[in-house]
Amino acid sequence: MSMSIAEAINVLGGFCGKRDLSELSQNALQNQYGFSQADVYVLFGGSILAGGEVMAEAIREKIARKYIIVGGEGHTTESLRQRMHAKYPDFITEGLSEAQIFSDFLQREYGYKVDYLECKSTNCGNNITYLLELLQEKNISFKSIILSQDATMQYRMAVTLRKYIPEGTTIINYATYQAKVISKENQLMFEKEIWGMWDMNRYITLLMGEVPRLTDDENGYGPLGRDFIVHVDIPTDVKEAFAILQNQYKDGVRVA
Repeated sequence: MSMSIAEAINVLGGFCGKRDLSELSQNALQNQYGFSQADVYVLFGGSILAGGEVMAEAIREKIARKYIIVGGEGHTTESLRQRMHAKYPDFITEGLSEAQIFSDFLQREYGYKVDYLECKSTNCGNNITYLLELLQEKNISFKSIILSQDATMQYRMAVTLRKYIPEGTTIINYATYQAKVISKENQLMFEKEIWGMWDMNRYITLLMGEVPRLTDDENGYGPLGRDFIVHVDIPTDVKEAFAILQNQYKDGVRVA
């Protein structure tokens, strides 16, 4: 195995953090999919703070007809509360859901108001099922939907949604950031600063936790395991990268 640790992290990051568009714009949508607006754009609250800026860009570019933020309280919520409060000391985030925090940020920073919030969900699975319940309740039909989630969980969010909706529906991935890890003086670091980014160990742990979940075997989330997601083929380079990181970070896999 010739991959360095930094390269292995970036292989997993690229696999998990999918972006199907070069940018969030009507032109990019038209060029890629043949339409200039998606029916729905969804930001998931598991994202780092940068997700708020990505959603602001989506609203500014009129990328969709409806805008929704999904997220109650899960394993990333407390970090989001603390980081948002650190950015805005007068913003009391204690007890707020992820969706409420991002909604308040968008109003405070940009004056933007989204259409709906979903504030009950606690994990990727009910992020999707509660989103679909909300869409049904509000009588919002859709044939195209853009999903923005933390890059570590982006792919899993899409394959969870695919389990529940018709095959003809277009799911467009746009992870809330793209991180590149480099090694400088024998130290792993991010090539550029990303607002609210995880520390390196947390980022690696989140990425490593995705591979067993996406693997379709008795221990994974696919049809052969817990049946939370549709079948996913794990590419050879991703398996190799995961093995390298497993060897380096023996306790690095986040338990399901």
